[in-house]
Amino acid sequence: QVQLVESGGGLVQAGGSLRLSCAASGSIFSINVMGWYRRAPGKQRELVATITDSGRAVYADSVKGRFTISRDNAKNSVYLQMNSLKPEDTAVYYCNLLETLYNYWGQGTQVTVSS
Repeated sequence: QVQLVESGGGLVQAGGSLRLSCAASGSIFSINVMGWYRRAPGKQRELVATITDSGRAVYADSVKGRFTISRDNAKNSVYLQMNSLKPEDTAVYYCNLLETLYNYWGQGTQVTVSS
């Protein structure tokens, strides 16, 4: 059983920064993709950024140039550095671990950006 535990959410003013962390534990296949998704109030969950085990990253257009995803394979962890935050970034952010056969989600962490 794989568990994902997120941390780092909170309340920040527009233009501020936050760093989200996600640690995976359990039986994890070394070849995987880790990432972050978010769900804003009244909207569907959307991709924010993903990163492969080899370090290839993909970003949503809305966060390019502001957010940076990184990972530490030795710690089975993924991070999301969020800069220049906007009120429209307000959402619950979910960590994701995608393996060949399985897809895991964290419980989510709230990010609120005030104007």
